[in-house]
Amino acid sequence: MVLRRLQGGRPWWEWPAPLAQRHRPALRQLVRAERQALLGEALLQWQLELQWQQLRQRARQRGVRLLGDLPFYVAHDSVDVWQEPDLFSLGAEGQLLSQSGVPPDYFSATGQLWGTPVYRWSRHWLGGFSWWLDRLERQLELFDLLRLDHFRALEAFWNVPGGEQTAQNGSWVAAPGDVLLELLRCRCRRRGWLLADDHLPLIAEDLGVITPAVEALRDQFALPGMKVLQFAFDGSGDNPYLPANFGGSRWVVYTGTHDNATSRGWWDSLDQEARSRVETAMAKPVQSPSWQLLQLALASTAELAVVPIQDLLELGDEARFNTPGTIGGNWSWRLQLPIVELAAVVHAYGAMAAGYGRGAAGGAA
Repeated sequence: MVLRRLQGGRPWWEWPAPLAQRHRPALRQLVRAERQALLGEALLQWQLELQWQQLRQRARQRGVRLLGDLPFYVAHDSVDVWQEPDLFSLGAEGQLLSQSGVPPDYFSATGQLWGTPVYRWSRHWLGGFSWWLDRLERQLELFDLLRLDHFRALEAFWNVPGGEQTAQNGSWVAAPGDVLLELLRCRCRRRGWLLADDHLPLIAEDLGVITPAVEALRDQFALPGMKVLQFAFDGSGDNPYLPANFGGSRWVVYTGTHDNATSRGWWDSLDQEARSRVETAMAKPVQSPSWQLLQLALASTAELAVVPIQDLLELGDEARFNTPGTIGGNWSWRLQLPIVELAAVVHAYGAMAAGYGRGAAGGAA
């Protein structure tokens, strides 16, 4: 952060070579010249860590687990890539040789291009996957459970040449996810972090087009997958997101996620035919889409149900977090209400959950 300010916010590969390449004399000189600024950054991070662990301890005392969310890839202009560029698909000058994304599908004719470097898995193999294991261990020091975004890339990832402007010309490349997850299980066992039956404290984000090989990797480690109720009402009786089709309890069910419209916004966007399908599936008129989807989630066989605060407050798409594939207006919504004013909806949520045998002792925040 100190270097970024000194370099006017430019990405690390545009810094002078001694800094971009982490030459020790250049870094020692930085430490001498910017001692106070570096101390300020360290104090800020220390204070944040202290407050977070106090919050986590308070939550644990009240029977509340904290569920974190980890992106699969890291940004090109990140400390991770600057610190260990050999672990990523970069050229000698820091440029992208390969980048991440997903292939064209029904939603996008050119796919999604994310612009983050893919991993050089051969280098991770040689290092015993230490970077990945340390990354996951750090997250599990902050959270009790961790949702791993884009889980399917642990089986195979979409590899796009670095100079491409769309994701069309990529290819699938196998990834060693089974080895990594087994090593993580060994580390978690030593730390006492495994759940019942020797299960990892992970949730697999397995949305979208998922292959049998990805499902096999998820099931090999008994990881819960995801079900999003907003996807359930296309009129197909075998829709996998319908609660009747969950097939067991190893799932986490969401009314909607940070990438979806709020449930009120979703309902408002439906035409009359789609609304009729929802009401037929629910066997009742929809008067409060947010709370009725929540009721479906709590009544399902899924071992964990998650609802955004926007749905508890029945907010519309003015409170939407993120719209995938767009670059403006995202991650800007903030909850402005004082905590005390949330008491009524939180207690109503708790009462509804208790009615379905779900309580704070097994809950997540």
